[in-house]
Amino acid sequence: MSKPKYWIEAFRLRTLPLALSTVIMGSFLAIANGTYSFTIIGLTLLTTLLLQILSNIANDYGDGIKGTDNQKRLGPQRTLQSGKISASQMKKAMVVFVILTLISGILLILLAFIDNWQLGITFLIFGVTAILAAIKYTVGNKAYGYYGYGDIFVFIFFGLLAVLGSYFLNTLSFKIDIILPAISMGLLSTAVLNLNNMRDIENDLQSGKITVAAKMGLIKAKKYHLILVSGAMLFAVIYTRLNYTSGWNLLYLISFPLFILQLKNIMIIQNQRLLDPYLKKLALTTLLFSILFGIGMII
Repeated sequence: MSKPKYWIEAFRLRTLPLALSTVIMGSFLAIANGTYSFTIIGLTLLTTLLLQILSNIANDYGDGIKGTDNQKRLGPQRTLQSGKISASQMKKAMVVFVILTLISGILLILLAFIDNWQLGITFLIFGVTAILAAIKYTVGNKAYGYYGYGDIFVFIFFGLLAVLGSYFLNTLSFKIDIILPAISMGLLSTAVLNLNNMRDIENDLQSGKITVAAKMGLIKAKKYHLILVSGAMLFAVIYTRLNYTSGWNLLYLISFPLFILQLKNIMIIQNQRLLDPYLKKLALTTLLFSILFGIGMII
């Protein structure tokens, strides 16, 4: 039996703030709308965390058995790659987290849509699709992460659907302008993935993993990264302009210098190994951004 510390390592805790950010954004939007439930918010956060951990475990397993995680990889050594956790143990863990995610998600759906089974089934389909997408990112012969579709998956599931879904679960309504902060979160989530892929361009190419960054090359991938982060800031500002009520709405601007400083440093880095710390920095800055954005809306 693998030690608990190895499983914690496999869960990749530094990715969890990013997953929380999107639900926090959607929940704050619901609170600002005046229709929310802290129980629903709590269950949404739990379900999202379980889904993120499932995605991390599946990624560890998929890249591990394909040999993509190897000694040439510049990022942290993975648990399957290092032998800390066996492939069979990882597969069992995937099953456990699929079950846990389903249980949490179904409880959330029952609570949110107790009087509307049609909407409940719709959200259940979304949830099952998200679980399958989390697994198929690197697992299987046709893992879409190996064909450059990872960015689209992250943008949709850990951006648009996470924000819009958490908002709708609370309010049972939809406002078209909510798409703007949802796009911001999707772009920032994609930027974190792009950083990961920029770091591993050479090894991914040698392993047959053709990410967007690998297709572009490092120089163009950096420009792509600039567009992602700058676009996220722009869409947030546009939303604020459309919904401005007081100076507090601009509280999230405090996080912008951090984004800009990270962009400046990333653009001049030549040793791709040095990109790794910026994954955690960007994830935490995104969490700060979402919290400040939300607080600014409800004050």
